[in-house]
Amino acid sequence: MPGEVRVAADEAGIVRVTLRHDGRLNAMSRSMWRALRSVFESIQRNADARCVLIEGDGGAFCAGGDISEYPAFRFDAAALRDFHENDVWGGLAAMLACDVPIVAHIAGACMGAGVEIASCCDVRIAAASARFGAPIARLGFPMAPREAQLVAGAVGEVTARQMLLEAATFGAPDMLARGFLSRVVPDGEAAAEALASARRIAALAPQAARLNKQTFRALKQAPELAGQAQAAIENIVNGPADPYAYALSREHREGITAFLEKRQPVF
Repeated sequence: MPGEVRVAADEAGIVRVTLRHDGRLNAMSRSMWRALRSVFESIQRNADARCVLIEGDGGAFCAGGDISEYPAFRFDAAALRDFHENDVWGGLAAMLACDVPIVAHIAGACMGAGVEIASCCDVRIAAASARFGAPIARLGFPMAPREAQLVAGAVGEVTARQMLLEAATFGAPDMLARGFLSRVVPDGEAAAEALASARRIAALAPQAARLNKQTFRALKQAPELAGQAQAAIENIVNGPADPYAYALSREHREGITAFLEKRQPVF
């Protein structure tokens, strides 16, 4: 199965979004990215939605992307661009544009795509044993420009550089100290704590919450430096040098092939 994004709403206005990909620690497939976009666009239109609670099924949040799919499209620059700019960014952008507050319940692995999804959330509550990182350097490819901007803005540039350049991973207490997490609670208590947070938000004025999110979004985009940063990203993505030209590179193919063959890559 390619995985799924489940949605369930309760009478309090809490919309529970569950990432589920059995046997893959909820790694994001292409169809799951597309479903994520559809789900959050629907939540944005739902006047009764007061809070979103996003979590992974079982013992993990999201272990990254579904690497088993990668050979089908990653070695072609146009297909790779379509994947990142439409599938992945489509899902993340829908989350970022959602005015309904989003609470993340994070347990187990939160890697790569998981960090990107968590970066779109307003409140991040993690179990003490949760692990965070984006060790894609081991797979021979960089993080896409818009995704790197998102993650660096959420985890901080120092942490983002360690994740991407050293393939460093971090525990929940460390990510709390670095300002990424709202709270860290003992294993087994994170689900209840995240739900309690969602209930507190849902009990408050929904219009005020949506307006606050619009204000935060405007403040992030308004300063001149933010505009310059966005222009720089657009230049990277749409400029003469294609950021996805590495699709045919030897190390890109080697990194993914080695992972699928369960061996160490030779770069």
